[in-house]
Amino acid sequence: MSHGLLKGKKGIIFGALDPNSIAWITAERVFEEGGTFVLTNAPVAMRMGQINELAEKTNSKVIPADATSLEDLEKLVSDSMEILGGKLDFVLHSIGMSINVRKGKSYTDQNYDWTHKGLDVSAMSFHRVMQTLYKNDAMNEWGSIVALSYMAAQRVFPDYNDMADNKAFLESVARSFGYFFGKDKKVRVNTISQSPTPTTAGKGVKGFDGFIKYADKMSPLGNATAMDCANYTITLFSDLTRRVTLQNLYNDGGFSNMGVSDGIMDIIENS
Repeated sequence: MSHGLLKGKKGIIFGALDPNSIAWITAERVFEEGGTFVLTNAPVAMRMGQINELAEKTNSKVIPADATSLEDLEKLVSDSMEILGGKLDFVLHSIGMSINVRKGKSYTDQNYDWTHKGLDVSAMSFHRVMQTLYKNDAMNEWGSIVALSYMAAQRVFPDYNDMADNKAFLESVARSFGYFFGKDKKVRVNTISQSPTPTTAGKGVKGFDGFIKYADKMSPLGNATAMDCANYTITLFSDLTRRVTLQNLYNDGGFSNMGVSDGIMDIIENS
């Protein structure tokens, strides 16, 4: 059901790959709520995914951009403003990658070239995106920038590996750059700490099925779905949350405040 929450608003959505990705579902919801946007992903990811199908479905343009390249981001921002007819109201950063995870390297046996690449893609890219937007005065006042995070930024999930460090850096960038964006431009910057979600990237983490089952049994409301995350993002893009900024917001069914649940205790006691 559409409420017209984003009618007349324009933006950029990073990271839509296929119908399992949170960015993809968010793009569909933004379109339903009246928003218009440019879709972007790294050229290599675009060859693997189905982003052109999403673009057709949402009447959107696709601009390939490597989020680790300032040159690509400059072109993305300027072309997006030209296509959309002015400054932006929202940006979604839904980018994350760990070569160490993908190659099965333990956290205690890192390939540091891979670690650096993952940090660059997953977290430093968020600073680059915001710096590009900031320097080009590309955001309207009361605009909203959101990045997707995970609870491993605060707590230990051994198999999440160096992605935990990436998410901690991401959340710090949101707070630090969010201060300047708020003070100077009246733009909000927040991160959403989402339940483990079976996206293409998420399923690459060792023991991911166990992550999901554990979180679901720990959370009084159960795991938040990708659609739940998309809907939450819509509220942060809308004018309903104008004074919400510098926050890491948990969309996890209550997991983040739990110590233990009856469901987990039943499993332990009966094992």
